[in-house]
Amino acid sequence: MTQTAIDQLQNQQWHSLGAQAVAQQLDSDAEVGLSTAQVRQRQEQYGPNELKGKPPKSPIIRFLLQFHQPLLYILLIAGAVKAFLGEWVSAGVIWGVTVINAIIGFIQESKAESAIAALASSVQTDSTAIRDGQKVQVPSTELVPGDIVVLASGDKVPADLRLLSAKNLQINESALTGESVAVEKSLSPLDADAPLAERTNMAYAGSFVTFGQGRGVVIAIGSITETGKISQLMEERTSLSTPLTRKFDKFSRTLLYIILGVASFTFAVGLGQGQSWVTMFEAAVALAVSAIPEGLPAVVTVTLAIGVSRMARRHAIVRNLPAVETLGSATVICSDKTGTLTENQMTVQRIYAGMQHYDLTGEGYIPEGEILREGNPVNLDESVALRQCLIAGLLCNDSHIEEHQGRWRTIGDPTEGGLISAGRKAGFTQAQLERERPRLDTIPFESEFQYMATLNDGAALDRQSGKRTIYLKGSVEAIVQRCGEMLDPQGQLQPIDPQLISQQVDAMASEGLRVLAFALKPVGGTQHAVEHADIESGLIFIGLQGMIDPPRAEAIAAVEACQGAGIQVKMITGDHAITARAIAQRMGFNKNGEVLAYTGKELTQMDGADFATAVENASVFARVAPEQKLRLVEALQSKGEVVAMTGDGVNDAPALKQADIGIAMGKAGTEVAKEAADMILTDDNFASIEAAVEEGRTVYRNLLKAIAFILPVNGGESMTILISVMLGRILPILSLQVLWLNMINSIAMTLPLAFEPKVDRVMQRPPRNPNTPLLSKNLLKRIVLISLFNWVVIFGMFEWTRRTTGDVDLARTMAIQALVAGRIVYLISISQLGLAIVSNLTGKRKSVKDVRAIFVGIAVAIVSQFLFSQWSLMNQLFSTAPLNLNQWLICAAVGLPMIVVAAIANRFDPPN
Repeated sequence: MTQTAIDQLQNQQWHSLGAQAVAQQLDSDAEVGLSTAQVRQRQEQYGPNELKGKPPKSPIIRFLLQFHQPLLYILLIAGAVKAFLGEWVSAGVIWGVTVINAIIGFIQESKAESAIAALASSVQTDSTAIRDGQKVQVPSTELVPGDIVVLASGDKVPADLRLLSAKNLQINESALTGESVAVEKSLSPLDADAPLAERTNMAYAGSFVTFGQGRGVVIAIGSITETGKISQLMEERTSLSTPLTRKFDKFSRTLLYIILGVASFTFAVGLGQGQSWVTMFEAAVALAVSAIPEGLPAVVTVTLAIGVSRMARRHAIVRNLPAVETLGSATVICSDKTGTLTENQMTVQRIYAGMQHYDLTGEGYIPEGEILREGNPVNLDESVALRQCLIAGLLCNDSHIEEHQGRWRTIGDPTEGGLISAGRKAGFTQAQLERERPRLDTIPFESEFQYMATLNDGAALDRQSGKRTIYLKGSVEAIVQRCGEMLDPQGQLQPIDPQLISQQVDAMASEGLRVLAFALKPVGGTQHAVEHADIESGLIFIGLQGMIDPPRAEAIAAVEACQGAGIQVKMITGDHAITARAIAQRMGFNKNGEVLAYTGKELTQMDGADFATAVENASVFARVAPEQKLRLVEALQSKGEVVAMTGDGVNDAPALKQADIGIAMGKAGTEVAKEAADMILTDDNFASIEAAVEEGRTVYRNLLKAIAFILPVNGGESMTILISVMLGRILPILSLQVLWLNMINSIAMTLPLAFEPKVDRVMQRPPRNPNTPLLSKNLLKRIVLISLFNWVVIFGMFEWTRRTTGDVDLARTMAIQALVAGRIVYLISISQLGLAIVSNLTGKRKSVKDVRAIFVGIAVAIVSQFLFSQWSLMNQLFSTAPLNLNQWLICAAVGLPMIVVAAIANRFDPPN
């Protein structure tokens, strides 16, 4: 498609032009369509109607780029060191870890391409077009601008269309606009600045026809459709690193430089002391091996994987591991409204009938609840108008509700489902009413008339002379103008008061309720059909029903918990501003009682500074376009916020991809949204996000515990080797023994920390500052202090044993066993088991949570260390020596002072 052709189509505000003017501009005929020659010429000019992504990088290049990470540099260096020492098995294991990491990264990087592929498949279908005056079936990829497309119920819209005709046409555009209710289409030209969700004379690619018929002319195909523009936005987004990966990247680079610097320094010092370069190279290698935390990547991966498993049990499926921690560090959650914060079930909550107000309890389509007046249950026999209003909602209705797998759902229109549930709460049964008052004829809902009417056998009012009744439901404007009378509190007829009704409608609308009006008309027993002329006048107004998609009770609690945890919650929805603000008000989005909301139209008129202020202060953003959702996320990120974004539609995909963590809906979400997201909610419930935040925070705390536990042994080993070299003494620990401690012992003892349960008040703490480094000052103090103790243990035990026994292998073995004894004490102190022990000793009576993993880790460490020194095969492999009982006791005793050292460390950096 040439740029000139694109500009010609994109520069037109097609929705602001008349239908015939659009057809003329595209040189098309609404009845005949395009000729074969025109189609062929335009296919050459515009190309196929399909979405294409940017040419991807070569798979080999993308795979090799996965190794371009500092943490993997360290592993590759460690593998090279092992290979140089002839330890090919160890080298193979470490290199295997790097390859596995690269494979995982390679798979994750393919998400964007999968999202584009899912987006492309969402708009491909077969279409009915008119060409050369004939209806023909053509693949959607062959459509061109100017083609006339015929739409019918159940069709997928194949391209962006300007509608030329519409008969009761309703289209579900929720995937594109976020509007949960199907849009009723019309043909009249609209204002040029009408928002996308309000362009009722347009049909957009990827949406679905739910009712009626229509015909439209293609005004955009492929990448210049609204869906295509979303695909381009997704391609432009660079995959952001998460806070965890950014911190690990910085930590890994720093560690890499320190290791290389210290190893080089050690090598140079040894040469300066007159030692051989072979000896010093071995020492430098040993120091590098001791400083590299080979087990850390495995511990991090397992810790995140455990978080994934815990989140899955709480209805959150994580698609990549770093997202586990990212959600725990979120400072802002941008949530969709429908189905996430709300039930996605229209529920009648207010009724105005017989000049009286009624409240309905209960949520969703569940037919359980009460009808109250001034807080007291209502006697239906005393309210004729209320009875008739509820009966009208049940009989003038083409839907029904049913229980499916323990959940009530509507078969048909959600609004009608709410009316049925309201009637059931009053004791009426739809099936029984239909048997008692069978339907004889109907006028289906038409957007042109804004009402539905049914003719039912049987009298509605006891005193009416007619034997049959016409029931109407529809918009207030359409119903009230046809009514001459209304019912008073005693059920008597009196002249209608339109102003009074208008006041009631305004009051309901201000609460975000969608209001339907109801009326009836008695007719004779000989009437068998109902026509529009029958209901032009003479109707009796019987009431209003106000309904809303109510907030989930658990979501209200979850929003409060997030706010208590210092996390801002913002609603970004395609719904109307009044409705969105009402839901936000009910959910307590702003504690001061005021909810600030902006529409997409208002955001469009803001400059950078005003926009930034709006993003910071507002809680609700309604009727926003995909580009604006993306801009909102970017604005929050520019302020240093860690943004979690929820969504379910195609229109949400760019923002989901841009957010630090994108969260898609598992039930209502489109495949495009799921592919673009990092996490999927299986129950589409905001409460699950709050639970996942809780788990994410726990995961991060456990990661810090793991780092605080695993790095001091590397520090102690490195200090031991460095000081030994500088003093010109024999090494107290060999590189192979270091590998045992770093890979086997460290992993066995560190992994239990990944299973630590959540701590108390985890959701009462503010979010972490995303700029805080992985190793905070307090954590560094802890690591240095424990490292010093470890150095004293290794060096001291080695020197004491070597001098008293003269056996170097025994000295090294006892040094390692004493170090492990101290690590066992440290493991207990840093876990919740240690916290519970201290609390109980001080009389605070803290219960011990699930700490079985700590006991398992200690048991594995003891058994492995016993084999390390007592098994002859291990003695040969690792140059160790067996210990007697007294030597074991001495090692244990040397490790006990860790109790005091750990207590001091806990003052620097509390573990929980």
